[in-house]
Amino acid sequence: AASPPSPLWALPEELLLLICSYLDAQALGRLAQVCRRLCFLSSRDVLWRRIARGCLNSGFTQLGTDLAAGIPVKERVKVSQNWRHGRCRREPVLKWKCKQVPSFSSSFLMPWMELDGEYLYLSQAENIQAYHLCAEGTGLQRHPQAVFSGHQEDVCRFVLANSHIVSGGGDGSIVLHKIHGSYSVKFSAHEQEVNCVDFQGGLIVSGSRDRTAKVWSLSTGRVGQCLHTVQTEDRVWSIAISPLLSSFVTGTACCGHTSPLRIWDLESGQLLTCLGTDFHRGAGVLDVFYETPSLLLSCGYDTYIRYWDIRTSTRKCVQEWEEPHDSALYCIRSDKNHMIASGSSYYGVVRLWDKRQTRCLQSFHLSSPTSSPVYCLRFSTTHLYAALASALHVLDFTAS
Repeated sequence: AASPPSPLWALPEELLLLICSYLDAQALGRLAQVCRRLCFLSSRDVLWRRIARGCLNSGFTQLGTDLAAGIPVKERVKVSQNWRHGRCRREPVLKWKCKQVPSFSSSFLMPWMELDGEYLYLSQAENIQAYHLCAEGTGLQRHPQAVFSGHQEDVCRFVLANSHIVSGGGDGSIVLHKIHGSYSVKFSAHEQEVNCVDFQGGLIVSGSRDRTAKVWSLSTGRVGQCLHTVQTEDRVWSIAISPLLSSFVTGTACCGHTSPLRIWDLESGQLLTCLGTDFHRGAGVLDVFYETPSLLLSCGYDTYIRYWDIRTSTRKCVQEWEEPHDSALYCIRSDKNHMIASGSSYYGVVRLWDKRQTRCLQSFHLSSPTSSPVYCLRFSTTHLYAALASALHVLDFTAS
């Protein structure tokens, strides 16, 4: 008698992986229920990468770079469905006393933050505090593990890079701290508040209410030396260095007759280009974010998120999304692929956007009972943190 045919899962692993590469997430999930071998095989990262690249916030950039290596891709795809459908657990994890809810002015406490591995760095008044994230990623340790001081007035914004913290303050100064060590440097930078800073490649760029942007050296023997002063003719609210380290962008208050979004040469300080031609007085740019050297997101008072591709056009953005409740947008972040998160100026509203859609995907109201802007937000593949006027909120998307 002829021997019975071998089952599909008896094929060599290379062939099984090739066959399974044509399956979608639902089919792979069903395949995992057949037997132990197929359960193991169908969980391999190589099968889920293609699916993950089409998901929201799965840790993959548009170019396929994995920003969350070490976390199984299949698990990230599962959590991605919670981001898409707004399934999460919300809670305030840190509260502090505040003044009244302000407009965009550094005379009031406006917290800023950065995520770095197991730590969350949060500015509160004139200090920056480092909190260790709890094992499950939701809460923070009760007391900060480190406090970075140096400003005489509130920290306006700060950035983490190369194991350093660079902050700009209401006292017009810039402070540089080494995270693991006692090294710190402070220097007077502007005549008025330093509203924004960025730090890459041994250079700091800063923007101020005094209508200038400056480039600073951090090379040995030249720390704190001003290389260029750019006359922006308008208050600078946001700033960012291009990933190529060749230029930087400034977002200004748009109180004059020039574009509020301009790109400058980092080496010479000369104006390279203006982004956009149709802008309204007072439609200042409050936050900017580089996804790639040529792709840039901006948001601000005019209630729009704009997506710029400087390879195609500097006159008009390639995509835009309007905040549904006509609120100014204080902050913006993206997963460098399909998802954008934005923070609104009223009622602590955080919105998630899918670039492939025109309307807002999900909304979360975090401010109650009083209204507060979302001054800053950051997220990982599992959690989103939003800093309001009086509290830090976390959205845990691992909750089913």
